[in-house]
Amino acid sequence: MSGIKLAIIGAGSSYTPELIEGIAKARDRLPVRKISLMDIDEAKLKVMEGFCKRYLSYLGCDYIQVEATTERKEAIEGADFIDIQIRVGGNKARISDEKIPLKYGLIGQETSGAGGFMKALRTIPIMLEIAKDVQACSPEAWIINYTNPSGLITEAITKYSKAKIAGFCSIGILPQVWAQDVLGVNPEEVKYDYIGLNHLNFAYNIKINGRPVSEEEFMAIGKAVGVVDSELIGALKLIPAPYLQYYYHTGNTLKKLREAPLTRGEVVQNLEKEVFAAYSDEQQCTKPEALAKRGGGGYSEVAIGFINAVYNDQDQWMIINVPNKGAVKFLPDDAVVEIGCLVNKTGIHPLHIEEVPSSV
Repeated sequence: MSGIKLAIIGAGSSYTPELIEGIAKARDRLPVRKISLMDIDEAKLKVMEGFCKRYLSYLGCDYIQVEATTERKEAIEGADFIDIQIRVGGNKARISDEKIPLKYGLIGQETSGAGGFMKALRTIPIMLEIAKDVQACSPEAWIINYTNPSGLITEAITKYSKAKIAGFCSIGILPQVWAQDVLGVNPEEVKYDYIGLNHLNFAYNIKINGRPVSEEEFMAIGKAVGVVDSELIGALKLIPAPYLQYYYHTGNTLKKLREAPLTRGEVVQNLEKEVFAAYSDEQQCTKPEALAKRGGGGYSEVAIGFINAVYNDQDQWMIINVPNKGAVKFLPDDAVVEIGCLVNKTGIHPLHIEEVPSSV
């Protein structure tokens, strides 16, 4: 590769500038020459194109070409990596995914339970169309997927297309973030075993620079989860993903969702109006403060880490949604699991899990 072309499908997402920032920070390692922004929402796309150009200039990377298009194949053509971050139906559909289950006493959430399954059914056909375009236009390119529900999306693409895909979720790096927050350690020194399905997973055997954490350190990390009872975490001896609150504390969580004046989708919809108002300001050339309220960040670090591992052939440990293929013995080989993997130029190599805690 003489230079990298990155295509962003769903570039109208408010998260796109985080990826732009990550590219700028990695300029010494990753020679990105072109970023192709693609979205079906022309208004948001135009705003994002303008802001991304200003932001790259501010970051000293105005040599990177930024183009915008509503034509998917045009964006994908010649791309080395294709970041996909779409929301089929927009926030309006998300809000329906959240509200409809609540009517029937079920968890209303965009990636879990009935709401998550509705989102999957709406999204998988479009994702398969995108994968088909990737096969036709850039068959050697890697899809970096952040579209939820990531596990089901990854499984659909691996089963029904030949496109290369890395299914990501920022939840996988949270144990590193929590360890940094409560123990003051370098997150890159924190490693752990990780097992489960997307948004239904656990970290254990946590080590800091090769040293197993003490019980006190483990519990400090466990308390940082916040939404899962710390006594339960202590009994399990596992650090659960925050989404396990919907399974362990269903009654209380359902009560909170029903009593909330707005669903999370409605909150996000209002926040995005504020964020895009800032992006639209031609004087705005840095990430607006309102973006921090949006939440759900962390994608940039993971995406850039993957691109760096593949492009520079540097072994990188990452949490990825991948076909099981025997890595987790008690799950089917064709199931997509979210586990630790080794990534380099040759691809994604799942790390087999020999010992699974009985509490899993």
